[in-house]
Amino acid sequence: MSELSIAVFVSGGGTNLQALIDAAGEGRLNGRISAVISNNSGSHALVRAANAGINGYHISGKRYPDGSDFVTAILEALDKHTINLIILAGYMKLLPIEIIRKFKSRIINIHPALLPKYGGEGMYGLNVHRAVIRSGDMLSGASVHFVDEIFDHGAILIQRTVPVLSDDSPESLSARVLRIEHKILPMAVRMFL
Repeated sequence: MSELSIAVFVSGGGTNLQALIDAAGEGRLNGRISAVISNNSGSHALVRAANAGINGYHISGKRYPDGSDFVTAILEALDKHTINLIILAGYMKLLPIEIIRKFKSRIINIHPALLPKYGGEGMYGLNVHRAVIRSGDMLSGASVHFVDEIFDHGAILIQRTVPVLSDDSPESLSARVLRIEHKILPMAVRMFL
């Protein structure tokens, strides 16, 4: 595989997507971002994609209430761009099992905590940072892992840590972890290749 054709799935603002776009522009990605898929029509990630000349798709359960139509829409977008790596970068939905099985070992996710301790359903956004602070742990961080059929469960590719400070709020810890996410996600793509 000489160059990856990448699809990035995002639900929100897309700062990790921007980190990938920047890494690609600097020659640090070993691939091209061919498509951005969001379940949220108002996602700023779709604006980031358009600004970078990347094909953006809004594919959601609201647009495709029939589950099989939803899966078909995703697969058509992926097939159109000959995608061979999917990156979940703040995608707040569990991928349909058909997608996970078709792209087995070719889907990675960025998670804003150290797995496996702070993973699973409900462990996203500020929820995960609240849990870390409540636990009294001295370290948090970010993890990039392969996606399987269970939330935040697949093999870990890379992790980096940040200290949890005594005066941290979920927001301040989140900001520090996000800076690490922006660094390790492009690194994980290079590791995948």
